[in-house]
Amino acid sequence: MAKDTMEMVAHKRWIVLPPLLVLLFVINLSLGSVEIPFGEIISILVGKPGSNPVWSDIVWDFRMTKALTCILAGSALSIGGLQMQTLFRNALAGPDVMGLSSGASLAVSLVFMSQAFGFGSFSTPQPWAVAGAASLGCSIVFLIIVVISQRLQDNTSLLIVGLMIGAATSSLVSVLQFLSKAEEQQSFLLWTFGSLGRLNWVEIRVLAVILLVGGLIGLFSTKSLNAWLLGNNYAESLGVNLSRARFLIIVSTCILTGGVTAFCGPIAFVGLAVPHLTRLLIRTNNHRVLIPSVIFAGGSLMLFCDTIAQLPGSTYVLPINAITAMIGAPVVIWIILRAKRVFI
Repeated sequence: MAKDTMEMVAHKRWIVLPPLLVLLFVINLSLGSVEIPFGEIISILVGKPGSNPVWSDIVWDFRMTKALTCILAGSALSIGGLQMQTLFRNALAGPDVMGLSSGASLAVSLVFMSQAFGFGSFSTPQPWAVAGAASLGCSIVFLIIVVISQRLQDNTSLLIVGLMIGAATSSLVSVLQFLSKAEEQQSFLLWTFGSLGRLNWVEIRVLAVILLVGGLIGLFSTKSLNAWLLGNNYAESLGVNLSRARFLIIVSTCILTGGVTAFCGPIAFVGLAVPHLTRLLIRTNNHRVLIPSVIFAGGSLMLFCDTIAQLPGSTYVLPINAITAMIGAPVVIWIILRAKRVFI
């Protein structure tokens, strides 16, 4: 009876997240370097022509695409972070613990800093070339992780392997930076800051399809995730195929993290912080409730960070990674102080 009551409370608290997402979505659309009356934004959104044709282009081709990117990226990273924290039973595990972001960074660095090897064809790479390189880097690391996961039954060992792959690829990026020119380093550095405002509608559709696939695999794995909270032996007693379940969880996280990194660059702390903030709000470990909750919470947090990054009232826009780190780092410190250990 007590458990049912707690689940009912969790469901009630979950209800506040969709309105919060809508509110932050509207606020995000209303802010920018060009001041557009709120009434005009609403008219444009419902299909009416604005009093200024330029405003319509700004709302649909820049602000709307950026806001949707925030929701997609925040939701995907949050699902990936939740899955990694549950799989490894480690409160400090994020969606990039498998080394995917590092693999993408290495591939993108090869594109931006190709002249270090005597190739000048990619000196000014197109957005799709960068996204393709990031996807390729993520895919190669993913294949390595899948092969290793078939040989390792211990999740902790797999976590360490992922971290070591990330460290190795990061060291290669450092070597490339040392050998490359200042202009190439700057282009790569700007990519590492992360960006939510450079996607067009075609790229958003591709990103949405990729994340839909990864999200559905994650939803399919909710039983396994719930069982994993109490350990491998308990999960096996419930009939969970550990190897198959772990493979699906890793695939889901790789698709979600790889898709976001390819189109938006490496975005830190969101996937780490959102699952903890969501648990703090709804107070449940049931992934049937947690996964939909982190989808809304992740989108909301990313919209909030992007709104701050725009420096309302100013023409400057801060790097999104700077804002996510400002919010995520205190959450990590709070986790350590509260739990006094890094395991769930």
